[in-house]
Amino acid sequence: MSSYAEVIVLSEGPTEQLFVKQLLAPYLAQQGIYLTPVILEKPGEKGGDVQFARTRNDIGKHLKQRKNTWITLFVDYYGIDSDWPGYAGSKKQTEHTRKAQIMNRATVDEVNSLFADFDSARRFIPYVSMYEIEALYFSDPHFLAEKSGVPQKSIEQILDECGEPEQINDHPTTHHLKGWKNSRTGSKKQQPELPSPRQLASRKCASPARYSTTG
Repeated sequence: MSSYAEVIVLSEGPTEQLFVKQLLAPYLAQQGIYLTPVILEKPGEKGGDVQFARTRNDIGKHLKQRKNTWITLFVDYYGIDSDWPGYAGSKKQTEHTRKAQIMNRATVDEVNSLFADFDSARRFIPYVSMYEIEALYFSDPHFLAEKSGVPQKSIEQILDECGEPEQINDHPTTHHLKGWKNSRTGSKKQQPELPSPRQLASRKCASPARYSTTG
C-alpha cells in the first residue's frame, strides 16, 4: 500500500484553483496528501456555471484515467446549477449543515450509480462548500479589515448577524462582500482590493478556529 495519496480537486474556477495550490496543497503535502487542482471544463471555456451535467463528465474522466488517485470537488453552493443531485431537497432546509449533508450524500450516490466500475465508492470524496470562497476571509476579521479597508467593526457585525462564515455568501441577500464593493466605490469596476489566497497563505490561517469553517 502506498504511503501517500494523490487527490484531483475539481475546482469551480481560478480562485478556487489558486486557493488549493497555494494554501491547501503545501500543508497537506506534509501529511503525504498531494493535491492537484483542476478547473471544471465545458466546451469553449473553464469555470463558472457549475452544472452537474458537465461536472460528472470530469469526475468520470479522472476516475477512468488512473486507478490510484482520489477525486474530490471544490464548488460552492451559491454557484451550482439546479440540476445538481440533492439541490431541490437542500432548498427545503434552513441549516447549512443539513444542506451540506443532503448535497454531499446525493452527489456521492449519483456518482456511484454512474461510475461504480471505477471504484468510485472508495475514490470519490464529495464536497460542496456552503459558502463562496470569499467567506473564508471572515475567519480573520482583523486581516480582512486591514486588506480591504472595511472597518473591523462592520466585519464583526456581519459575523454576529450570520453566526459564522458558512452562512455568508450563500444567497444574494447575504452576499456581503459584493455589497461592500458597491457601497464603497459606487462602481463594480473600481473595487477595493480584498486579500487573495496568496495573502491568506502568508498568514497561515492565523485564527481559523475563531469561527467554524467546516462544510
